[in-house]
Amino acid sequence: MARLWLALVLALWAGALARDGGDDWVARTRLPVLVHAISPEVTDRNGVLLRAYTVDDGLWRMATPAASVDPLLTDMLIAWEDRRFRRHSGVDLWAVLRAGWQALRAGHVVSGASTLTMQVARLIEDGPTGDWRGKLRQARVALALERRLSKDEILQLYLELAPYGGNIEGVRAASLIWLGKEPRRLTPAEAALLVALPQSPEARRPDRHPAAARAARDRVLARMARLDTLDRADARAAMRAPVPGTRQRMPLLAPHLADRARRDGTLRLTLDAGLQTSLETLVRSYMAGRGQRLSVALIVADHASGEVLASVGSTGYADGRGQGFVDMTRAVRSPGSTLKPLVYGLAFDRGLAHPDTLISDTPVRFGSYAPQNFDGQFHGDLRVARALQLSLNIPVVRLTQALGPAHLIAAMRAAGMDPQLPGGRAGLAVSLGGVGVSPWEMVTLYTALAQQGTAHPLRWSADAPRGDPVRILSQRAAWQVGHVLAGLSPPPAAGPPGRVAWKTGTSYGHRDAWALGWDGRYVVGVWIGRPDGTPVPGAFGGDLAAPLLFEALGRVRADPVPLPAPPPDALLPGSAALPTRLRRFGGPHAPPAFEVAFPPDGARLVLDGQGIPIKLRGGVPPYTLLADGEIVATRQQGPLLTMPSRGPGFTTLSVIDATGDAERVSIELR
Repeated sequence: MARLWLALVLALWAGALARDGGDDWVARTRLPVLVHAISPEVTDRNGVLLRAYTVDDGLWRMATPAASVDPLLTDMLIAWEDRRFRRHSGVDLWAVLRAGWQALRAGHVVSGASTLTMQVARLIEDGPTGDWRGKLRQARVALALERRLSKDEILQLYLELAPYGGNIEGVRAASLIWLGKEPRRLTPAEAALLVALPQSPEARRPDRHPAAARAARDRVLARMARLDTLDRADARAAMRAPVPGTRQRMPLLAPHLADRARRDGTLRLTLDAGLQTSLETLVRSYMAGRGQRLSVALIVADHASGEVLASVGSTGYADGRGQGFVDMTRAVRSPGSTLKPLVYGLAFDRGLAHPDTLISDTPVRFGSYAPQNFDGQFHGDLRVARALQLSLNIPVVRLTQALGPAHLIAAMRAAGMDPQLPGGRAGLAVSLGGVGVSPWEMVTLYTALAQQGTAHPLRWSADAPRGDPVRILSQRAAWQVGHVLAGLSPPPAAGPPGRVAWKTGTSYGHRDAWALGWDGRYVVGVWIGRPDGTPVPGAFGGDLAAPLLFEALGRVRADPVPLPAPPPDALLPGSAALPTRLRRFGGPHAPPAFEVAFPPDGARLVLDGQGIPIKLRGGVPPYTLLADGEIVATRQQGPLLTMPSRGPGFTTLSVIDATGDAERVSIELR
């Protein structure tokens, strides 16, 4: 009896030593790095995938939290691979005993004993699977993983790392490529296929070995029915479903903007994936047969929030002849006549004209510059509103000369644009398109017109705050411009006039065709041309770009959102009831408006110690000059003034004439 007790004590002591030694052996396990590269993803405002990128080794490997996978798939996976996954500590002793007994009876391996945790251990180490040393290492790492991670974290590692053939790793990448869908909701046939493929990913690739893939899937379905994981009738129905025979393309929506977002570290955009898909389809259909070298830019924004809802940078990202890789929404082009609404708005704002003001469309010369209308014709006297609707060149150049082209450029910069000036200085031809801007900038400007003269930067990052507002036109002037443009007749089948304020443009030599417009909520910009800037014979904004503008607006909303009502201070009567000075532009009863001709608002001047030159236009002398509210000169008689030099920084200059009229500009001194 004493010997029995001694043997029992020795056995317990040996067991304790073995347990402690085993614990120490597991605790000393050096785990491989558990963090692995994941495909960068860019999503829309609702989290829908727009575009993903392969990791450095060319693999598709996507973040796959267990909660993002259909529970049917995880239930089938655990039932197929490791039924006691939730209960064991990394190694399933019962499975080991079963596999050993089956091997002894059959003389060869009948079934494996690897748990899901052991499979994860092999995947993170990419270790051997065939010999006992590899299995022992997997068991040790599996036991250590179970101490470090939760069951859901281990399951997520499997879902992200399991091989699915070719360069596909993980359930989510496999679901997108083999099934063309996210794995959130799967049919029994789809779930079974995703369970079966990792066991022999190359031998069962659906695109190369569809019969093997189908047989493996059906074996999974049959076992799920036997284990009551799946209803037998559902399993039989699933076996009749076809196996996908080709790889699907990964989502590639808004690829140009997605590329920019990835460079900037932005992962969630303001875009709407459904609208983006619809507009990309529309652009491909619309541009088909119009010339392989043509490209397109199309931008849709909610002008109330400034959020970009869709952005198409070319006819096709992979289009070689059309240079589809070039993002034309950011390309600098001539805007043609699409800047004219800003010129008219500034003229309305500064009391130079009213929509009912008469203006002359007759031959005129400004020094050596003699502007011509596009059709070479002259229309005589006509209302300013009609001159804008007809997009005549001579009237807008007259207004630009009265405003000063530098003031037009300053307004563009205030709106968030970066105009590129040939030769570095603004001339009168700026209002006819003699300046470089991008479609993105033009949509920014038209967003300001739609927002009653208040400019905001367009927002495309969902997490970026909205920029500070800048008023470039009064509410009255912006409404007047919109009201005039809404009177244009839309293209056929686009509905009656009055619903959309819109303007087209064609650059010199037919290089750029434009159409921009807005209703009460949405603004759309369209550019069509060749990326290399060569002419497109016969291309006009009204014929080529305008129909796409209205088709795009139709995709954005079912019914147009009404344009705003006139503000209280809008002057609505006919020209006969206008104040005398507004009845005719440049007539004998229209005294020159009082303004600061130089420096323009927003100018940046370099200090040279000689003072700051100021040039006035109009007004009644003597003049009083103020800087930041402080009087610096009085009783000034001439239109040329000099303000004493001040220190660097921002300064507001104000000039008051003898009648009390005041003009103000803000400048930066460097």
